[in-house]
Amino acid sequence: MTQLKINDPQSLPSRSEFIAWGRFVEMSRVEPATVAELLEMGWLDPVRTGADEYLFRSHDVYRIQKLMRLCRDLEISFAAGSIIVDLLDRVERLEQELSELKRLL
Repeated sequence: MTQLKINDPQSLPSRSEFIAWGRFVEMSRVEPATVAELLEMGWLDPVRTGADEYLFRSHDVYRIQKLMRLCRDLEISFAAGSIIVDLLDRVERLEQELSELKRLL
């Protein structure tokens, strides 16, 4: 029988990138009703478990905080804010791709 060594990092399970509903609401500091509204809009796309529970990705915490800040600061709707956040994410990805292409040249 193999003995598990507590101090050995290779013997520990890897940390999941997924966050359960309650923890997501706690980390994002967003009301559950707001999270539900964003789910209905299709802006959040969590994984669903066999028990029909939502598992959010860790980067969704940052995205939803950005959305809430934009909506509050600019006094805009979730729909408008979600478009802005999606465009900002796209610009960031394109900038990363451009940097990678420049590095390869």
